[in-house]
Amino acid sequence: MSIFRRTLIAATAAAALTAPFAAFAQDIKPRLIRFGYGLNEQSNQGRAVKLFADEVEKASGGKMKVRAIGAAALGSDVQMQQALIGGAQEMMVGSTATLVGITKEMAIWDTPFLFNNTKEADTVLDGPTGQKVMDKLQEKGLVGLVYWENGFRNLTNNKQPVNKLEDLNGIKLRVMQNNVFLESFKTLGANAVPLPFSELFTALETKTVDGQENPYNTILSSKFYEVQKYLTVTNHVYSPWIVTVSKKWWDGLSNDEKKVLMDAARKSRDFERQDTRAEAGKALGELKAKGMQINELSPAEANRMRSQLTRVNASIATNVGMDLWNEAQAAVSRTRGAK
Repeated sequence: MSIFRRTLIAATAAAALTAPFAAFAQDIKPRLIRFGYGLNEQSNQGRAVKLFADEVEKASGGKMKVRAIGAAALGSDVQMQQALIGGAQEMMVGSTATLVGITKEMAIWDTPFLFNNTKEADTVLDGPTGQKVMDKLQEKGLVGLVYWENGFRNLTNNKQPVNKLEDLNGIKLRVMQNNVFLESFKTLGANAVPLPFSELFTALETKTVDGQENPYNTILSSKFYEVQKYLTVTNHVYSPWIVTVSKKWWDGLSNDEKKVLMDAARKSRDFERQDTRAEAGKALGELKAKGMQINELSPAEANRMRSQLTRVNASIATNVGMDLWNEAQAAVSRTRGAK
């Protein structure tokens, strides 16, 4: 056999041996996941998205990589939700309140004064009622993974301290693009203006609106203290965030890939809640140190607000369905009664 023929045979054999490995190398090109969120990288939201990204890369051995894109660079919550539904974006975290236009059952979490504390919120959101509401998203092209915490919402404004219900009269208050929030604050006497979060700082700075309502952490991380003078502790709504995935994209994943994402989502949920609560404990003091005038709504005035919102609660119950309304109320009652 000639040297040329032996060389050709050897080369052909080598190619045959390496071909599967070349194909494997192409197969393990990392799956890139765009994960959008509204706050900045230094926020509680940003820190939790980073932990999620690290967990996914580690658990997948580098085969899945999350590209965290914050500061609403991919658009508002509503814009990102539409991108997920269309399959143009893979993941996001945003407010449950902005999903109400897509899945009406999400409005149950907007019920004013539904939860008294975070233990009640965790138990109900992570239980059967929370899962039932989350599962409804799949009918609309989204998959919910876990609930994160935004926190109890409080009022800020530039006109006056809100010590009583009547102090809300005429305040131009930015609210989320959500009918429950709109109707609630209109009922309480404010001039409610729906705006995307990404436009809020500028709207406050230019006095397009007088005030807004968000948890302490968001007020601090978004530097609203630079453009707001008064903060009233109302705890009027417990606001969850929810991590969602494009169903079009999710349905194309393997079971192993889905498990990696779910495990990382649960770890990020536990981290985010702990981080958010620790930060909230410090945030109020920091906001005071930065010059905000802080007052706490009295229990009597909180009850006046609650009584004023009876019609809004009835509307929520009708919208989400009486079965879900009763189930949620029963779940909260069980949690309060548990020892």
